[in-house]
Amino acid sequence: MSDHPTIALIGPGAIGTTIAAVLHEVGRTPVLCGRTAHPQLILRRDEEEVVVPGPVLTDPAAISHPFDLVFVAVKTTQVADSANWLAALCDEHTLVCALQNGVEQESLLEPYVNGAKVLPSVVWFPAQREPDASVWLRAKPRLTLPDVPEAKAIADVLKGTGCAVELSTDFISIAWRKLLQNAVAGLMVLANRRAGMFARGDITGLALAYLRECLTVARTKGALLSDKVPQEILDGFHRAPADLGTSILADRQANRPLEWDIRNGVVQRYGHSLGIPTPISDVLVPLLAAGSEGPG
Repeated sequence: MSDHPTIALIGPGAIGTTIAAVLHEVGRTPVLCGRTAHPQLILRRDEEEVVVPGPVLTDPAAISHPFDLVFVAVKTTQVADSANWLAALCDEHTLVCALQNGVEQESLLEPYVNGAKVLPSVVWFPAQREPDASVWLRAKPRLTLPDVPEAKAIADVLKGTGCAVELSTDFISIAWRKLLQNAVAGLMVLANRRAGMFARGDITGLALAYLRECLTVARTKGALLSDKVPQEILDGFHRAPADLGTSILADRQANRPLEWDIRNGVVQRYGHSLGIPTPISDVLVPLLAAGSEGPG
């Protein structure tokens, strides 16, 4: 990749706006691509505001050449709808960084990227979309990447920005740990409540049982996670602000499709294929799927 790579971003939501803003602050503003036209993006943090100039492009025909680096920040439920963007932005020389949930990022994106290299990531961005379409960043963003040669290009692009980048030789364990965190957040959808709900003793017990079920599956897929991880994840929810939401809860409240399969269904799918009992998943997953897709 050149010293001045061309950079594009698909999906200027909470995660995408955060990446666009930190790049813009150091003079590496990406081309913005999305479903909805916006003249600019706004990121708020502490007492300051970062305005990323647009426009957000909405027609892939506006792209005349492939880009060196493409950040994909759309929900996994929107990947197929982003096929035309990926076709226009990517070729075999492109590096695609998936800023998405789950542990199946490569297999989900590879059919659409014209032979580009897909690099998964674990996103630690406490960012949420506000009613005015701005994004509120509640703490410093951090990105974990597998320690492979392609990751250096992304680390170089983000060097000197407000987003920390970590390279991990045990990426699979970190990715599964984050998935456990996302999976248990699915309980918030069914309760229609934010993080404060985990203060309830009955929810604490249910969450721990579900996290232990997820942990068993994660270990069979190669994750090296200790028995302490479920309690550590739950402690994080106990420390969180009571009004802290999650993207899957926001999607449910807005009646949008849910990422139930890559956050929760994956545990059930792998469990069933490996002969591992998943009694909590067997209740939780159908309810999340019905909440996402109906009918009714």
